[in-house]
Amino acid sequence: MNSDSCAARAVYPVFLRLEAARVVVVGAGPVATSKLEGLLTAGARVTVIAPEVDERCVREGVTVERRPYRQGDLAGARFVVAAAPKEVNRAVAAEADVLGIPANVVDDLELATAYLGGIVRRGAVTFAISTGGAAPALAGLLREALDTLLPADLDHWVELARQQRSAWKDTALDLTARREKLRQALIASAPKGDL
Repeated sequence: MNSDSCAARAVYPVFLRLEAARVVVVGAGPVATSKLEGLLTAGARVTVIAPEVDERCVREGVTVERRPYRQGDLAGARFVVAAAPKEVNRAVAAEADVLGIPANVVDDLELATAYLGGIVRRGAVTFAISTGGAAPALAGLLREALDTLLPADLDHWVELARQQRSAWKDTALDLTARREKLRQALIASAPKGDL
């Protein structure tokens, strides 16, 4: 089935902790390169495997192997991005499936088991927007729109929420009461007109 005719997939949103984890990117063109920044920001140890490598892939935190992908390259990986020609992506997806590794297979909804969404980061706060792989460009536009709407001081909000959560741990407050107390704390701490 042509991936262009596929409807969006139902997905379960999750954030992966990849700090010090091995991540393999198969392919080293512009699409593969665009995935590197997010992986490096997450602290992943990235290995790029491709016969020809865009020089933007050659950077600190990235191990580059200038060769074709081969079976066994995903051993020990926690996540994989396949951004190579379709036949290579199929082989990568098959190995990832056998090993139980989530695989972002670029432009192939049928083979992908992980979709990368539009990401907005504000300190400790991360928003991810997904269209289930059906419309990545729309996810990017939504990301840009969300980015303009979010307050710049979300780190302050996180710290306040962390403090509030710490105070609630030994209480019997239910979730509704916790949310209301947090809302009141955020209002009280905000400069006039911000909330």
